[in-house]
Amino acid sequence: MGAVREISTVVQRTHLFIYLVPETAEEAAALGVTDRAPVYFALRSAALGAVPWQVTLAAFYNFSPRAVRTMAGVWDAAPPERWQAARFAAAGRAMRRVRVPLTADQIAEARALTDPVVAGAEYAGRPLAAANASVPLPGDPLVALWQQLTVVREWRGDAHLVVLAANRLGPCECLVLHTALGHLPAALIRTTRQWSDAEWAAATARLVARGWLDAEGAATEAGAAARERIEAETDELCAPLWAPVGGAGARRLASLIAPISEAFAAAGTYEAMR
Repeated sequence: MGAVREISTVVQRTHLFIYLVPETAEEAAALGVTDRAPVYFALRSAALGAVPWQVTLAAFYNFSPRAVRTMAGVWDAAPPERWQAARFAAAGRAMRRVRVPLTADQIAEARALTDPVVAGAEYAGRPLAAANASVPLPGDPLVALWQQLTVVREWRGDAHLVVLAANRLGPCECLVLHTALGHLPAALIRTTRQWSDAEWAAATARLVARGWLDAEGAATEAGAAARERIEAETDELCAPLWAPVGGAGARRLASLIAPISEAFAAAGTYEAMR
């Protein structure tokens, strides 16, 4: 599973910048929305169409209802296709600003490895991936590559939710365990996901009862092992996705697209997440 984990990590990093760069806020402001939370939900769920916020909640899994409810009214400000266009515009502007160093030949090679994966994927039970695969690709080759990588990123995300549910790890519980293991700052997660103190405490208590956290809320060896098992099960579900290019193709793609996230890291894009 080494190649699957490697390419999944690089694709995630390549996709992430869109939610953090100033170009995204600027494009959203042009549509009349300036609050960060509804902008995130509108941009990420635009591919689904003008769905009610409850559908976005179901697809996003680990956000609280009160967090996702903030997007109510975004389709009145602008229809999903305009949000999708704004997303592409922001991605292109941001990648040009940080000077992503991919040549035309490298973009073409990356597409030659990504396109068969997207075309050959099984989309049953993968709503965000399927929605993004249906979006017409933009004319900018680099942005088009980024969108294809977004399909792959959302495919793994959809698969991960299947595994979380199968392991009876609920939306708030998965965040509590994730932060207890030090993967993301708890303050950032609590702010963006908007689970209440009572909900967070109840999720913590359930994980303590399972032996995955200790009485102080720190992750136990069993909790760390459970988290790694969930990641391994996700890798196992994702392995067939990469069959069209094999492990060598996945690793080559990872090396080709790594400069995208590296350029944003060098520009300080991810500092707010530390």
